[in-house]
This record gives sequence, structure tokens and C-alpha cells, in this order.
Amino acid sequence: MKNYVIIGNGIAAAGCIEGIRSVDGEGKITVVSGEKHPVYCRPLISYYLEGRTDLERIGYKAPDFYERMGCKVLYGAKAISIDSKKRKITLDDGSTLSYDAACIATGSLPFLPGFEGLETVPKKYSFMTLDDALALEKAVDKSSRVLIIGAGMIGLKCAEGIRDRVQSVTICDLADHLLPSVLDAECAGLLQERMEDNGIRFIMGDSVAEFQGTKAVLKSGGTLDFDVLVLAVGVRPDAALAKEAGAKTDRGIITDTHMKTSLPGLYAAGDCVESYDAATNSIKVLANLPNASMQGFAAGANMAGGDVVCDKGIMMNSIGFYGLHAMTAGSYEGEVYEEKTEGSVKRLYYKDDLLKGFVLVGCCERAGIYTSMIREKTPLSSIDFDLMKKGATTAAFPKEVRHRKFGGAV
Repeated sequence: MKNYVIIGNGIAAAGCIEGIRSVDGEGKITVVSGEKHPVYCRPLISYYLEGRTDLERIGYKAPDFYERMGCKVLYGAKAISIDSKKRKITLDDGSTLSYDAACIATGSLPFLPGFEGLETVPKKYSFMTLDDALALEKAVDKSSRVLIIGAGMIGLKCAEGIRDRVQSVTICDLADHLLPSVLDAECAGLLQERMEDNGIRFIMGDSVAEFQGTKAVLKSGGTLDFDVLVLAVGVRPDAALAKEAGAKTDRGIITDTHMKTSLPGLYAAGDCVESYDAATNSIKVLANLPNASMQGFAAGANMAGGDVVCDKGIMMNSIGFYGLHAMTAGSYEGEVYEEKTEGSVKRLYYKDDLLKGFVLVGCCERAGIYTSMIREKTPLSSIDFDLMKKGATTAAFPKEVRHRKFGGAV
């Protein structure tokens, strides 16, 4: 009977468990969970604060998931070292776990810049975990003035989540528009306007020079008083454990399309890894939920002796604020087909007979069809691309393809 150890207990870890069990129904699976909660859907923590979900529904799997899968979960435990030669993992309480195959699924960590005077701020929080959300919930009330540093996805969803719980929310970011790694200024402007209409204030193109207790001194010379600070500047892959073990790393843990690291018996999956990007034919961090699940499943199946290739991952984002949604995927290269209205933008990027990426803001589209085309590298010459430009539709595919891909839809 094989011993499997999974370090981490997020979406990638859940996928890894299912991958193992798809091949090996008897092996021993031990999950090292730094958090004290069963696997949950991280994007829903803002919905919890907003009152759109609760602690029961935030779970990613059924309550009996670990029992059905025959797993032992060590809640509140942390792996501090991996000896790949002896195939042994040491935990923070001094105990050790032996493994035949292990998967690092440690996710990402918040990036905390060294702001001068940050230590003087009495109430400061990150917003990445359920515990972060629960702590923030306790820290705020209807009189709270909240300052969020960072206009990326984490900061924006935090703002939406707490807006109705507090007196005011201000977001400050050095970039000139929100979501700078995902959207251009035009598309971002639509989302910013919607959030401003709902009472969220933005200070863009500026940053904090110094904190003085509950006062932020901005580099532009202005000051901003607040009660609660949320640091949402960004995240980075949590690759330290793998690096210290001797695995090849760059920004994240380097893996192949079987999710193997450079060390024997050691795999990795999720936001902590760099893996194959089908849209760009390159190796990069692909930090999102669908990729984490696919990577985890492939890692688990291959740990158990299977042969699952994970080569369909792409960059993708789906986010919405107050009913205005934005979806992006792939890369923004090649020619562009664009449609715009006063409140929406649609762009399709294509090159070398392939759809490379898309941006949809305020559009009602079946984005999964576009995403599938990028993942599968569907030749545009094999479909009616002019029809597809106007709207994502199965009708653009030949009849035999529709029958095969879409369950007989003709």
C-alpha cells in the first residue's frame, strides 16, 4: 500500500485527492492543512462578508468528502521541510511523515511591501483566506473607515464584500487603473465607474509614503484617515518549501505536464507552481481555480501510477462587481476583433489560425466556448469564425464536431 502526502488543503489538494483515488483506491492519503477548515472556495470569502453565502455553503466539497476518499487530514499543521532522498516530511510539531509520492499544493502568499510606519497601524489585515475574512468581519462596524491598498482582484472583491458593513471604503493603488494585470484603462474604467456608483472611492496613481497610526501619508502629499487597513497589494507563489528541498523554482515551483517537480516522487499543483500555458506555449504561473483543480487531479493520478497530461491550462479570470461582469482568458496577441457599446467591450484576439484570448466586459456571452477553443487550439479555419465573432455559438462548428463536443447538439 502506497503512502501519499499532500501539503496544502485548497482546490489543488482536493483535485489531487480525487486524482489519486481515480487510480488507487487503497493507498493511504494524509493531507497537511495549515488552515483549520475543510477545503473551501476562496473566491467566495467576499460573498460571505456580503451576506450572499454562509460558512456551510462556502465549502468546496461535501462534508463527507475526506471520509469518502479515505483521507486523514492534519488540521493546523505545517510542513517545514522535505527530505526528498529519504522521502520524509517534517512538520512544525517535530513529527515526520514518510511518503512514496507527495504533492506540494501550498498556494500563494500575500505580498506585504515594507511601508514605513506599518507597525504603528493597530488594525491591519490581509484578505486571502477564510480566517482573514472572519477577522475582518470582527474588526469592522458601521462606523469603520476602511482603507484598502491594492486595486487588484483581492482588493476589489474585499471592497465589495464589506461596503455595506462599514461607513466608507477607499482603495489606493499606484497604477493608473484598476486590475492593471488583466484589463486596459478603458475596460477597467467601466468597472471602476460601477463601483464608484456604489459608494467605493478610488485614489489611483498614488501610494502610501508612510503610516502614522490610523493616518496614511500619500506620496502626492495628501493624507487619509482610516480605522481599518487591508493590504491587498498582490500575491506570490508559496514555493519556499520546494526550493529549500532542492526542487527547481523560479517565480513558482517548476513542473512538467505531468505536474512532476525536478525531485523524484515529488509533485506540485495550484497557485504555487509554474506550468504549461496552452495559449502562449510557455511556462508560467497560472493562478486560478480551474487550473488548480486540473493540475491537482493530474498530479494525484500520476502519483498513483497513472498517465494524465495537464496541458490545457491558460490564464483566465472571471470577476464581477454589482452586476457588471468581466471575463478574460488567454493572451492578448495578434489581430483583434472588437465590439463596443456604452457599457460593454468585447475583444477576441487571434493569430496563426488560433483564438489566443478574449476580453468580455458587460457582455452576455457563452465564454466557455471561447475558452475551450483556446485550450483545445481549435483551428479557426475549421469553424465559421465570422459567425463566432458575433457571438459564442455551437452553430459555428461543423455538424460532426457539434455532435462530438456538445452532446449531439446539431
